[in-house]
Amino acid sequence: MTRILREPSLPVSEMTLRKTALRVLNGQRLVSIEVDYILRTLGPKATQQEIDATVVRVRRMPWASLVQPE
Repeated sequence: MTRILREPSLPVSEMTLRKTALRVLNGQRLVSIEVDYILRTLGPKATQQEIDATVVRVRRMPWASLVQPE
């Protein structure tokens, strides 16, 4: 019988994103626009790998795509 390992989901919060950014982006911090975009994109829970990938991807995105239209 094969055992399936499930990755635990973490709550996506501002503190979690800031800690992830410091770890993944070599000490760089996220600005509030980036944090807001990630919170909108990921939802309330995500795996650590999803959070890491999203933080790296957001840092490379143009600013115009991060800002929510008013």
